Amino acid sequence: EVQLAESGGGLVQAGGSLTLSCEASGFTVDDYAVGWFRQAPGKEREGVACRGSNNGPATYAESVKGRFAIFTNNPKNTVLLRMNNLKMEDTAVYFCAADPILLDCSGTYDPTTSHSGTDYWGQGTQVTVSS
Repeated sequence: EVQLAESGGGLVQAGGSLTLSCEASGFTVDDYAVGWFRQAPGKEREGVACRGSNNGPATYAESVKGRFAIFTNNPKNTVLLRMNNLKMEDTAVYFCAADPILLDCSGTYDPTTSHSGTDYWGQGTQVTVSS
């Protein structure tokens, strides 16, 4: 059974850093497409950072390029999101996702196109950036 469990969210001041962790079970993170999405209050879910299946290339939302990095920790079978220079607009619930074929992090999440149809999600972790 595929399961994802996020951790690492919290309250941080603008300009600070956080690292989110997504512990995966039931599959190997390097084999699947994995990624992070976020949803702020009153807004649609949007892609943040994704990495292709079979350890493919990473893609990022324009708003986080140069500040966020997605990578995997193989021994722990986890997907990490390193977030630097955080801004108040980064405040959201962050969700870890996985799909055996693809994840599309470009723009707003679309359940018909953002993944192949066999997608898995964690429960989310809150990130709050204060001024």
